[in-house]
Amino acid sequence: MSLRPVPRALRASLQTIRPSISIQQTRFITRTPPTPQFNPTGASPPNPTTTPNRATPPTTPTPSNGYRNTNNTNSASSKNNNNNIETPIKRTENISKTGLSDQPLELDDPTADRIDWTRSFHGLSAAPFPKEAADILLTEVNPEEVEIKPDGIVYLPEIKYRRILNRAFGPGGWGLVPRSESIVTPKTVTREYALVCNGRLVSVARGEQDYFSPDGIPTATEGCRSNALVRCCKDLGIASELWDPRWIRRYRAQYTREVFVEHIVNKRKSKIWIRKDDPVSYPWKESK
Repeated sequence: MSLRPVPRALRASLQTIRPSISIQQTRFITRTPPTPQFNPTGASPPNPTTTPNRATPPTTPTPSNGYRNTNNTNSASSKNNNNNIETPIKRTENISKTGLSDQPLELDDPTADRIDWTRSFHGLSAAPFPKEAADILLTEVNPEEVEIKPDGIVYLPEIKYRRILNRAFGPGGWGLVPRSESIVTPKTVTREYALVCNGRLVSVARGEQDYFSPDGIPTATEGCRSNALVRCCKDLGIASELWDPRWIRRYRAQYTREVFVEHIVNKRKSKIWIRKDDPVSYPWKESK
């Protein structure tokens, strides 16, 4: 079989068409077709040419009343702003300079049933107490219960005064009422108190107590109250012998003694008073 020669015009047209065909084939071969994905829901696959969806912040649901709460939408930004704001530090004031600010409560409309003991003198010297209570109050103090300080001052422990008041008026039949606020000086706490027995004012006295550091002020306020109680009990005649100089001299001669001692820490020698039935205790030791 003999081949017919191709005309020149047709040959030129084929040469111009081949490059386009080869380019089209090359493009088709080099481009990777997209892999089909299985979609069980039957929804249309996403368009690969579109940009992926960005995560949108959660929206606040609209309440049933139709108004949106704008406070919740700004909660995240407000928290960030609050973190940047420095909270001022609350510092406790020095009560040795400012005081305790414990002014007693004053009644606006005091009546017979509501007596303002911060100002009232109700029942003062209205009538004597019953004889049974008076006998307990005026009983002579037992020397065995009296103590003596190293400097020679005799005293009755504060708890003994409370026991005498409880025997005379019964527990709950007496009380100590503050009449002023506490005054705090650089070394002392002082406050005025009133002793009320059976609904009657008996005595008013100012208690005081020393302290050595601001940490001791709370304890000094309690000591101030006890000191005021002892002073108020003088008007009731409780342990009145402790203010009698002759009784004090007899007590010292019969129940106490003076000894020379040496301080264990600083080795300082001095003379102190102790009861005859008590040994020398720390921080002293008896010097020979």
